[in-house]
Amino acid sequence: MCSINGAPPGATAAPPGGGRRGLGYTARMLRRLRAWLDSALSPRAPASPDTGAEPPEPEPPGAPGGDDIVVMPIEDAIDLHTFAPRDVASVVEEYLHEAQQRGFREVRIIHGRGKGVQRRIVQSVLSRHPAVDGFRDAPASRGGWGATVVWLKVAGGDAPS
Repeated sequence: MCSINGAPPGATAAPPGGGRRGLGYTARMLRRLRAWLDSALSPRAPASPDTGAEPPEPEPPGAPGGDDIVVMPIEDAIDLHTFAPRDVASVVEEYLHEAQQRGFREVRIIHGRGKGVQRRIVQSVLSRHPAVDGFRDAPASRGGWGATVVWLKVAGGDAPS
C-alpha cells in the first residue's frame, strides 16, 4: 500500500512550503524579515506627528553631504577611493597644488588597482601639471600599481628669475 507522494503508509506528508509550519507561516516570516531589514538599513525618517517625537535637527550649514565643499588636511598621501570618479582629476590637481604650497617634495596618490581607469586619469593629470617633477608606480611596499609616487617641484622654483 502506498500513500501520497510515495511516503510509507501511516506517514504524514509535509505541508506545502516544507517543514511543519506550512507556506503561510513561511510567507509571514519572510515579510517580517523584509520589514525588519528595510527598517534597519534605511535612513531614519522624521517621526510622524502622532508619535509625539521631535523630528531630527536640520544639518548645520557646511555639514558634509551632497555637493558641499569638504576641507581635508593635506598630507603626504591621498586616497582617491573616497571621491566620486567624476571628481578625481580636479581633486588631484588641487591636491598637488596645495601639497606643493605646503612644501611637500614627494606625495603618494592611491587610486586603486581595478581596471586601471583611475590610474590613467591620475597619470594624465600628472603628465601636464606644472608642480610635478616626475612620477612612477609606487613600489610594492607602498601600494604597487594601485598607487603612484609623485615628486613635486619646489614651490616657486619654476618661475623665471
